[in-house]
Amino acid sequence: MLLFVDGCLIAFRCPSAFYCLYLHCHTNSEYEYMNLSQYLSDIPQDFHALMSAAFAMAQSAGDIHMRYFRNRNLEQSTKLNDSDVVTIADKESEASILQFIHEHFPEHGVIAEESGRDHSDREWRWVIDPLDGTTNFAAGLPAFSVSIALERNGEAVLGVVYAPYLGECFYAVKGGGAWLNGNSIRCSDKEELSKAVVATGMPYDRNDNPDNNLAEICRMALCVRGIRRMGSAAIDLCYTAAGFFDAYWELNLNRWDVSAGQLIAAEAGVVIESIRGDRKHSILASNPRLYQSVRQVLLSEK
Repeated sequence: MLLFVDGCLIAFRCPSAFYCLYLHCHTNSEYEYMNLSQYLSDIPQDFHALMSAAFAMAQSAGDIHMRYFRNRNLEQSTKLNDSDVVTIADKESEASILQFIHEHFPEHGVIAEESGRDHSDREWRWVIDPLDGTTNFAAGLPAFSVSIALERNGEAVLGVVYAPYLGECFYAVKGGGAWLNGNSIRCSDKEELSKAVVATGMPYDRNDNPDNNLAEICRMALCVRGIRRMGSAAIDLCYTAAGFFDAYWELNLNRWDVSAGQLIAAEAGVVIESIRGDRKHSILASNPRLYQSVRQVLLSEK
């Protein structure tokens, strides 16, 4: 059972506990508040309680994002280099999610972008990117999201990717299909590489490491209709799941970048492969009909 006050989710009930959450009512007229709980009917009953929690955490994080988005006084800094940005929205949204997990799932582990690992060896662990696409966010570009996955023994069983400004919520449970705002999604069935629109990204160490995806981009650009660089791995995977992109690849990602998105893509029929063993999570995600063609171009030595 879900409880709303003035359009804001403040609590939900699951079979084992009563989870409470306050969500700030955003006053930005450009932001249409989404009630993610309306999508629970798409989810197998066994996962209702966990997905309720994931939706609540994603909605809270998205509300924090929108509180700061396009704020000229946005507090931000850099981590590894000038390409690796972190903002107050990253920190506050992660803190909100972690507080929820620690209060209501104290036996679960966590892997999170800003705070690292906490009992990540436990059977159940949440994998959190509180704001994927921070560079976009800091620049006022709308392609950003919160990515939340729940893994059991290292395998994702639930995933939510919520892009609040775009009003798009992608979600999946293992074996239950993938969804976008209440609509089931499947990857594209395009067969000709010359007609494909694909996505990619570039690693943060691209200025210091020549193994930076530039060669792959140059090869691929000659073979496809277009390449897009959205700036959010989670969105790239979800857009491949929905058939908006026909394939996506990227090098040197982290677990929190891909855990939820990979599950959503796999449940939508996308073929996913680890294409490198020496650059963290380096993946190719493609519709099945284009997979071999895309892979051949990427892994070519030419």
